[in-house]
Amino acid sequence: MTDRPPLPPFTRESAAQKVQAAEDAWNSRDPQRVALAYSEDSVWRNRGTFVTGRAGIVEFLTAKWAREREYALRKDLWAHDGNRIAVRFQYECRDTEGRWWRSYGNELWEFDEHGLMARREASINDIQIEEKERRIHGPRPEAERGLSFPLE
Repeated sequence: MTDRPPLPPFTRESAAQKVQAAEDAWNSRDPQRVALAYSEDSVWRNRGTFVTGRAGIVEFLTAKWAREREYALRKDLWAHDGNRIAVRFQYECRDTEGRWWRSYGNELWEFDEHGLMARREASINDIQIEEKERRIHGPRPEAERGLSFPLE
């Protein structure tokens, strides 16, 4: 098995690196790339959907990004302890009917000894926004890395 650094136990710095790497991967909108950060038997709860394993993750994300167009995400480290990280996030996307949405959420992550995410639990709330209200336009610029994203 190949390690995926940084490895637990996490420091504030290494947890922040894990969060930024996840944000970068999700902003690629490449389900195969994203799935590589998860263990083969990873378990997810995403809202009311339960997913198990990398193949399930790829299937879930492929469907998600078919519905959620122009998806752009920001993640912020909330807390860390040992092999666990808590994250708050926001993303914006356009649905298939052209409406814009902002989604706010919290994630709980648990990693195995190889630095792969073995468990992900996400609670997410959505609000419809006007296009002029958008604040997230693509991946995070280099100058904004490490900065907390404002709540509203």
